[in-house]
Amino acid sequence: MQAKPKRRVVAENGDGPEDLVLATTIGNGEDLGPAVRHAFEMGKPEALLQQLRHVVKKKEVEIEELCKLHYEEFILAVDELRGVLVDAEELKSELSSDNFRLQEVGSSLLLKLEELLESYSVKKNVTEAIKMSKICMQVMDLCVKSNQDISEGRFYPALKTLELIEKNYLKHIPVKTLKRVIEKRIPTIKSHIEKKVTTEFNDWLVRVRSMAREIGQTAIGQAASARQRDEELRTRQREAEEQIRSGLGDCVYSLDVEEIDEDSVLKIDLTPVYRAHHIHTCLGIQQQFRDYYYKNRLLQLSSDLQISSIQPFLESHQTFFAQIAGYFIVEDRVLRTAGGLLTTEQVETIWETAIGKMTSMLEVQFSRMDTPSHLLLIKDYVTLVGATLRRYGYQVGTLLEVLDNSRDKYHELLLEECRKQIVDVLGNDSYEQMVMKKEYEYNMHVLAFHLQTSDIMPAFPYVAPFSSTVPDTCRIVRSFIEDSVSYLSYGGRMNFYDVVKKYLDKLLIDVLNEALLKAIYSGTTGVSQAMQIAANISVLERACDLFLLQAAQHCGVPIRIAERPNASLTAKVVLKTSRDAAYHALLNLVNSKLDEFLTLTDSINWIIDEVPQNANDYINEVVIYLDTLMSTAQQILPIDALYKVGIGALEHISNSIVNAFLSENLKRFNVNAITGLDNDLKMLESFADEKFQSTGLSEVHKEGSLRDCLIEVRQLINLLLSSQPENFMNPVIRERHYNCLDYKKVATICEKYKDSPDRLFGSLSSRNPKQNARKKSMDVLKRRLRDFN
Repeated sequence: MQAKPKRRVVAENGDGPEDLVLATTIGNGEDLGPAVRHAFEMGKPEALLQQLRHVVKKKEVEIEELCKLHYEEFILAVDELRGVLVDAEELKSELSSDNFRLQEVGSSLLLKLEELLESYSVKKNVTEAIKMSKICMQVMDLCVKSNQDISEGRFYPALKTLELIEKNYLKHIPVKTLKRVIEKRIPTIKSHIEKKVTTEFNDWLVRVRSMAREIGQTAIGQAASARQRDEELRTRQREAEEQIRSGLGDCVYSLDVEEIDEDSVLKIDLTPVYRAHHIHTCLGIQQQFRDYYYKNRLLQLSSDLQISSIQPFLESHQTFFAQIAGYFIVEDRVLRTAGGLLTTEQVETIWETAIGKMTSMLEVQFSRMDTPSHLLLIKDYVTLVGATLRRYGYQVGTLLEVLDNSRDKYHELLLEECRKQIVDVLGNDSYEQMVMKKEYEYNMHVLAFHLQTSDIMPAFPYVAPFSSTVPDTCRIVRSFIEDSVSYLSYGGRMNFYDVVKKYLDKLLIDVLNEALLKAIYSGTTGVSQAMQIAANISVLERACDLFLLQAAQHCGVPIRIAERPNASLTAKVVLKTSRDAAYHALLNLVNSKLDEFLTLTDSINWIIDEVPQNANDYINEVVIYLDTLMSTAQQILPIDALYKVGIGALEHISNSIVNAFLSENLKRFNVNAITGLDNDLKMLESFADEKFQSTGLSEVHKEGSLRDCLIEVRQLINLLLSSQPENFMNPVIRERHYNCLDYKKVATICEKYKDSPDRLFGSLSSRNPKQNARKKSMDVLKRRLRDFN
């Protein structure tokens, strides 16, 4: 009862505002750190300490009061605690006894437990050891498999095994020594594999270079076969066109297509390339192998492009180009099938390098050649190479341009060769008509060149109107056309007919025509030779159309184009001019021969005393010569040329007789001499009429005859034998009977006309009234002509 007032005193003494705040803070469990810090910062820690003491005292008073309030319960709790302590002691003794018994029982179990734990530890170690052993065994098995694959050349499976070891096993290998060994050996094995496939690839490089020539030759052979098939097809087409053109019937075209698998024909083993490229790709050094391949193939190409300095290019060109073709066929196969080992740009770069060197080399070699057949042989093979490589996608236009640029050089050589052949032909020709005794000779020399004038087979022996020059020249021209077409075909030009035509004109004009003109004007050519040359030129002129058709056929041009009116050869006109020149030369030779007979001032007695009954002796020789000339010309020359020869010879005879009257060597003549010339002239006129009829000229030249060529001398003779020559001055009579006579010539000739003998008193003994009348008329004519002049 006394404690309560005391509690109130304490509360009253220490229950200030600060103490209440501090007591509340402590009761709420709040942090006193700020208050303590504040007290120290204010420099009053004693006040805070005093307050804390008051709070402690206050709490002690509260505890005391609480204990006083519940002391009975506390005493009961203590009593119960003591009872519990007794129970605890009893429990402790029981536990002790139980523990002892448990220790006795568990000691054996503890030993078993230790043994069990040790077994578990051993088991764990054994399990780990087995697991480690399995891993090592698997790794070793993979290593053995990899070694076996390498020894058997299966590099890709070996690399895949190494990759498997690296990815799945290497990190988990428990044996560090084994792990280090494997880590060290894997790069070595990869390097070994790389060396092995590189060695195989190097062996392939050597092998493929030796095989490239065979590959190229095989591919070029295929191109040649394809060309042969195309030529056979064009030949059949030309034959069909000829049959249709000649109206022999309709033709049925059939197209045979033969498919050839080039890859199956060309045996190219690229397995080492594929393997090396794949292995390097797996090793992650793909670009390294690409560069290695590109570099080594470039070196091989540079070596292949070197031509032999020992062997002539003509003998080595096929080997050279076959090697290059085989090289690029292999590169094309690699480009298409090696999975990016080569790029299109790289192949194009290699090709541009190669074609640049080939074109420059061809230009040099072509410039050194002097035989057209050699040039043609090389050109033909180069075009085959171009056709072969074009099938593999290579651009060969530059290569073909070199061939096209050399066409002038080739044709110059070919023309020079033909010039020598034609000169030899003309030099060896006897200029006699060819005699063919057998049909095969006729076929070989006439039908082969369409030189026949009739489709009917002649009787044998057959005498041709030409000499051996014509068929020999036709063979030379045909060979020229074939060689020209062979050079120009399969090149850069598609339509080369005009080019062939131009060179054909050049052959016929610059070579053949010049050789013929030289033969004509050689100075050693006789009449028969000149006549045969003229006949040959006439045949060759007609053959120009045949030459043009042959050129069109070989060029694959429709025949209708060659048969157009304006499509003929210029050489035809030139040969026609040369033919006329040959006729002119022939006439000059004939006239020269006639002049040997027509020495009238020496062979004729111009003041003969008696009237001759027969013709003079010279005229018989002239007629015999003319008869031989006309007969030969009829067999050889065309009808127009025969006419020209006849009229030329007769005109020359007429002019020669007239010129004999005008000659200064002839001082005088009498009527008897004129009568003899009249007999000569009648004989010539009879010959002219007979030949005009017998040779068929009368059917062709109906407007004039050979006799007309003698009209001047005939009018002159008629005038001199006329009873009234003064009628010449009569315009009507002169126009009717003397229209071909010239005043001056008549005046000169009449002045020489002396119709009186040289002996003394001749006029008194021999002159009759008729002669006197003629003399008077002649004197009148002389006087009037003098006045007229």
